[in-house]
Amino acid sequence: MGAELIPMAFTTGWGSGINAYAVVLVLGLADKIFALGQVPDALARTDVLVGAGILFAIEMLADKIPYIDSVWDSVHTVVRPAVGATIGYLIGHETASLDAAIGAATGGVTALISHGIKAGIRAAVNTSPEPASNVLVSTTEDVTVTGVTALAIAHPWWAATIALLLLALGAFLVYKLASRIRRYKRRYDAWGERVGIAAPSDRRGLDPSAAPPPPPRSPTSPPSRTDERLERPFDQET
Repeated sequence: MGAELIPMAFTTGWGSGINAYAVVLVLGLADKIFALGQVPDALARTDVLVGAGILFAIEMLADKIPYIDSVWDSVHTVVRPAVGATIGYLIGHETASLDAAIGAATGGVTALISHGIKAGIRAAVNTSPEPASNVLVSTTEDVTVTGVTALAIAHPWWAATIALLLLALGAFLVYKLASRIRRYKRRYDAWGERVGIAAPSDRRGLDPSAAPPPPPRSPTSPPSRTDERLERPFDQET
């Protein structure tokens, strides 16, 4: 197993959970320009870089608009872990098949955790009435992911340490902001109903997928056996 496999897969997985396209661009461009041995050559392909560049531009815009950013996060619940796992697999594939499996697992799981933390923090930020906070947080995420991913190319262990600290900090923030996240969830559900991207929820707090209650019995319908027993007067003692 390469000594740099775990820290590299962990760092790129963490970054992929926040902005997968930025990670692909940083690694791919670095390999294309400097022909780096530790970066998979597949990421330096022109079609991969063009596709990642277009999607990165779209994410830069969508990720800074309240509510739209949460829709984007929902869509990428599968995409980001998949990208993290793929990059980890490609990094490990350069050495051995077992390393590829370890890299894929490390990158995918880390990306999934990182994505969940990102989505939770952005949900809390969306409870703020002004959009400036979304722009600030999104820009900070983009810059941080770009910088830490670039650092991972030259110093993977330092980058992995920073990524681990940021992951722990993010988890702590999600814990502290849990009430705001729940408040945003209610707002997001209501907004989704208005724009037609979410099924109407039951305002009484019941499961929306549960079967509806039975209709009331018509006054003219015959009483059931249970009704007869309930309505029958108590027997008088003789």
